Amino acid sequence: DTRDDSSVLQTMILQSLSVCLSVCYFLSFSFQGLEDVLKSQLLVQHIASEVIMNALTGFMNNDNPNKPLVLSFHGTTGTGKNLASQLIVKNIYKKGMDSRFVHYFNSVLQHWIRGNVTNCAHSMFIFADMDKMHPGLIDCIKPFMVHRQKLDGVSYRKAIFIFLSNAGGEILTQTTLDFWKAGKDRQEIKLKDVETALSSSVFNNHNSGLWHSSLIESSLVDFFIPFLPLEHWHVVQCIMDEMEARGLQPDPYKAFEMADEIVHYFPQDEGVFSVPGCKTIASRLSFLYVRLER
Repeated sequence: DTRDDSSVLQTMILQSLSVCLSVCYFLSFSFQGLEDVLKSQLLVQHIASEVIMNALTGFMNNDNPNKPLVLSFHGTTGTGKNLASQLIVKNIYKKGMDSRFVHYFNSVLQHWIRGNVTNCAHSMFIFADMDKMHPGLIDCIKPFMVHRQKLDGVSYRKAIFIFLSNAGGEILTQTTLDFWKAGKDRQEIKLKDVETALSSSVFNNHNSGLWHSSLIESSLVDFFIPFLPLEHWHVVQCIMDEMEARGLQPDPYKAFEMADEIVHYFPQDEGVFSVPGCKTIASRLSFLYVRLER
């Protein structure tokens, strides 16, 4: 029942922010640290990196924000949405994803992964699988996001909400493909080239979880952040990064061969973008590395 789920979700957030502290000892936000990690691990998503950097820095340096920071990450599978949320967490909380102040929701709200009751205003709420969430359900958190001093005696203005969704991926793919066909570098794509179309696509997508959402209608989502589809050379880089992470010697030739073998590309005629992004790299690397050694 959607109403029951809405009640569960509201209760979770109310409990998590029930007491607000002026100083949070667990914070470890570093402008330089976030900038460095985004440049090294999210370099292929230049728009997302820049928007995340500016949005987080401005918000974290504001001792008295008007409302919570609300970010909505969009893109096809394996383009770095989950990674980006993890990088944000690791650069705000000393214990990273193990922090009791980080709350992770999947599409089934009863299966709340990080359900600890907390006592700090700087809590973070990450909503994965927005595509699987019943349309309208997410609207129940609107009271926590509006511009106000307090709700039932509690301030929520320092909280951070992040939505992860594949919705809008088609728009981002088409825009990136248009640039590619025009002989333009993907780095030339700016937020203004996709933001309006992206927010409209998400709002009108029955499967987005934000379909006709009052959060969008009321302009409560601060940034719709695009994660562009990955190309062949991105997959090669992902493979080399995974090799290094496993203590193997990164081999560009072997990585190139693997990128051709383990990944399908689309659209069918052009074959420009990786269907799974970099999502399947880790699970297949060991098998292929041994096989290609023969």
